[in-house]
Amino acid sequence: MVTILYTLDRRFMQKTFVSIDRHLGDSSAVLPLRPDGSGCPQSIPVVERSIASVEDLDAAVFDIDPDVIVQNHRFTTEVLDEQPAFQREYPLVHVRHGASLGRGEARTTTRDLGDVVDLALAPGEHWADHYREAFPETVNVSVVGVPEADALVSTTLPRERRVLYAPTNHNYGGGSYLRTASRVLDVFADSDYELRFRPHPMDRIEEPGRTLTEACKERIAGLPNVTFDDTSTPRESLLWADLLISDCSGIITEWLHTGRPLLQLTDTEADLDIPTVGLQTETLSLDLVDQLYEQGYPEAVAQERASTLAELGIPMDGRAGERAAEEVIACTR
Repeated sequence: MVTILYTLDRRFMQKTFVSIDRHLGDSSAVLPLRPDGSGCPQSIPVVERSIASVEDLDAAVFDIDPDVIVQNHRFTTEVLDEQPAFQREYPLVHVRHGASLGRGEARTTTRDLGDVVDLALAPGEHWADHYREAFPETVNVSVVGVPEADALVSTTLPRERRVLYAPTNHNYGGGSYLRTASRVLDVFADSDYELRFRPHPMDRIEEPGRTLTEACKERIAGLPNVTFDDTSTPRESLLWADLLISDCSGIITEWLHTGRPLLQLTDTEADLDIPTVGLQTETLSLDLVDQLYEQGYPEAVAQERASTLAELGIPMDGRAGERAAEEVIACTR
């Protein structure tokens, strides 16, 4: 018997569910909606079904017959152009995968899920305020935090001159990857920093990001201080790094839990107003990295960052997964 069913859109989104599921005593399972959603961790059983139509999806869910369904995506599959019937029959909980900054993700979520979701778990007050304003009154909203970031709270700063480059995806996020990837390698090549180069998983398989990614991988093979990070989740690299270079990616909200310095690249493909939660720059340079690594944020940046964090209202106490689990369990009663 499955009490809690997670529906998984992409494999790299699994980290949210794993972070919640470890606090659940109820039986659970994952239903991948695409072939590349398979390969989930063994901690959660996987229901392998071929989903090629809305009828296939409904049949799978009704056969499993869970008490509640949890999803961290907005879409079902690329081939479905209508809402599945199961969304009307079972309590549906939405928890964000990646709380991106400045991309309008909260608005997109309420647009796509307003007529089907029953409970929306928000990363912080910024998202919850929009949910409450835009979702129908029938949708319950609760602020839980970022479950996948719980393990990053109060971790020790390595101080090993390690940098992680992890921008958001190009096609869906309009981030900085196409504009900055080559520059990042130029800056760090033969420097005294170690660099982990981590394109978004979608920029490894979709054009135009894929071609750039392959070119960067070839160049990285000749750079002794640079490694290509192709793991499914960024957790190990987030713990490894002293400093993060990103843009508006949801990885930033995870990184904030470490308290470590952030360099935000604002040279993005889309016209994005990226909130200041780190030191922002249009042009990356080694001098700027040195300054941030050695001295931390300038006072003005630190003050603006603190103000933005207060507005975002993300609880960073390491208990987000626990809170999310409590909300999910309440839906089964």
